[in-house]
This record gives sequence, C-alpha cells and structure tokens, in this order.
Amino acid sequence: MATRNKTLLKVIILGDTSVGKTSLMNQYVNRKFSNQYKATIGADFLTKEVMVDDRIVTMQVCMTNSVSSKKAQQWCQSKNNMPYFETSAKEGKNVEQAFQTIARNALAQESEVELYNEFPDQIKLSGEGSRNNGGDSCAC
Repeated sequence: MATRNKTLLKVIILGDTSVGKTSLMNQYVNRKFSNQYKATIGADFLTKEVMVDDRIVTMQVCMTNSVSSKKAQQWCQSKNNMPYFETSAKEGKNVEQAFQTIARNALAQESEVELYNEFPDQIKLSGEGSRNNGGDSCAC
C-alpha cells in the first residue's frame, strides 16, 4: 500500500506592530495583498502545503508582534548566520524564496522531525478472526 509522508514545519514571523507580518503571511499562503488589515491581537496562523525537494511539507506559518527587525537580524546572526530576508508582501518580492529557503534549511538540519502518514490509499479488511456465535461474551 502506498502512503505519503508529510513533514510539519512551524515558521514564526516576528516583528513590531504594523510592519506587515499579516501581509507577508497572506502573500505567501494565499498570494494576495491587501492594504486593509486590522491589528492582530495575540497570534495568527495559516498553513500551506508545498513540495520541497520531492517531499510534501506542511508549513504552519504563525506571526506575533514581539520583536523589532534589528533584534531579529541580530538574533539570526547569532544563530550561525541564519538567513535574514528583506521581503515585500505588496510586490511579492523574495516571499516564496524566503519560505523555500526556510523549509530547505529546516529539512537539512532535521535529526528526527516528526513524520506522520496519511491514511493509506486502501484499507483491506479480512473476514477472518474470531466471531461471536450468539453467546453473551465478546470475541474481541
């Protein structure tokens, strides 16, 4: 039976209020840009399935307003020069490339990322096994 393996990657977009985190997330997941957004209270997330080097990857993109871009850039540099991207959700500039790079880097570093299987294409049930022939006891 054929099954498909999926990898779940959680991506967090950090930044100050009103810098375009929701716009970036919507541009990546929905390929849409809007000038009309309400302030996000707490956190928000969307998911997108993508193919990365012949693997199905579910990207769970979450955003929260807690870190300035300068602090984020410094943090990335302190973590073995983790990539830092200048993007434009309005123009779609570097959006897809940024998320593809994030996914590739995460998959390259995985030691034991949780894989989960979808239901197999077919489920075969056999008629063999114990059967209850009218008694009160269960054959389980």
